[in-house]
Amino acid sequence: MADEKPKTGHFCWNELMTRDVDAAKTFYSGLLGWVGTDMPMGDAGHYTVFKKDGKDIGGMMAIAEEWGDVPPHWMAYITVENVDESAKKATELGARIIVPPMDIPTVGRFCTITDPTGAAVSLITFVVS
Repeated sequence: MADEKPKTGHFCWNELMTRDVDAAKTFYSGLLGWVGTDMPMGDAGHYTVFKKDGKDIGGMMAIAEEWGDVPPHWMAYITVENVDESAKKATELGARIIVPPMDIPTVGRFCTITDPTGAAVSLITFVVS
């Protein structure tokens, strides 16, 4: 995803979840000069990778109907050594698991938590290449 290997404990990726992918693509392209490239994800539809000056800078996907009333939002990802261990430690420290650890084929393993204040963030361990 990124040009450099993400460092453990650092923010590494930002992802937009929206109900109107086309409007968001048009908006961020016009505002920031981002180029959105769609990648097929099978039954999950498409994933859009945003690029700026030829570099991957973030992504976007449509909010699925089964997610219910989830509002459009940006999600930040933090690199961790081991998602499963980090999810366990986070709950011990008062976090709540929103999306349990799961694999993203060819990318890595992630989970989404809310910290004790209610703020959401995703943790990710990338596939070593």
